[in-house]
Amino acid sequence: MDVRQLSAIVAIADHGTFSAAARALYTVQSNVSGHVARLEKELGVTLVDRANGGLTDDGDRVVQRARRVLNEIDEISSDVGSKSENVSGQLRLGLIGTTARWLMPALLTRLHELHPNVRVILHEGATSTIAPNVHGGEFHAGIVHLPIDDPDLVVEPLFAEDLMLMVPQGHPLHGNDATPLAAIDGMPMLLPPTGSALRKVLDRAAASANVRLRAHAEIDGVRLIAALAADGFAPAIVPATATAGWPADAADLVPMPELPRRVVAVIRRRRPTPSTATRVTIEVMREVIGEQAEAQPGVHLETSVF
Repeated sequence: MDVRQLSAIVAIADHGTFSAAARALYTVQSNVSGHVARLEKELGVTLVDRANGGLTDDGDRVVQRARRVLNEIDEISSDVGSKSENVSGQLRLGLIGTTARWLMPALLTRLHELHPNVRVILHEGATSTIAPNVHGGEFHAGIVHLPIDDPDLVVEPLFAEDLMLMVPQGHPLHGNDATPLAAIDGMPMLLPPTGSALRKVLDRAAASANVRLRAHAEIDGVRLIAALAADGFAPAIVPATATAGWPADAADLVPMPELPRRVVAVIRRRRPTPSTATRVTIEVMREVIGEQAEAQPGVHLETSVF
């Protein structure tokens, strides 16, 4: 088993076919086929379903481990070859969509200015999928919302953001300075799915205030919830960064003081030590957040209150 074989099977997983994998690896299809065939022979299993396309169950398991091995190899090369003023390497970063839209333009710009040889590969997703990928080594780091309960992960809070009521133009609550939870008792709302982290927060707050949350629709994706609320389908409760970059008149964000703040954190594995590329990216991330927070309503650098 060698690196070329692992790279070949991962490339097939990422690109779907032998020919596409060959193009991604800047080689010819026969080389990719040969590497995969030798790996299958060595392991004694079929990794690629050549009749129907895609990986077999064994192939999926091998790819999960192969990604971790290849990431570790990249980090060795990055750390040995990097000096503080000339960091290089690749970083796979998982992140929640609301923070991605607010933070990534400024972060990627600053990172390119300071460390042009650091290559960031972004994977948008939910906290529930990002955290396992960081734990398993598929991602080098993740930007998620708390709580995270995994002793094998280092959790570093980045900022807190208010949860706010989003209402479209013309809604009766539009323009309010602040609104109690009682104002939405029984109101048709766009809500996250039952059991999701944000929905649990909302359900607990509503129960404490003796308020009934009524779902007009349950939607898995905060950015989509915000977009539909702005279009007038129904009000929604969203994090402050959900509408970052939108026109000021797209919708109104009304503070709801009874709701707790959502804390956003960066997570990484406790072992092994993070690569130089990962460390400098997190450092730049903190700098950019410190600069951006003041200009974004509802975002706070104090993270002690959940």
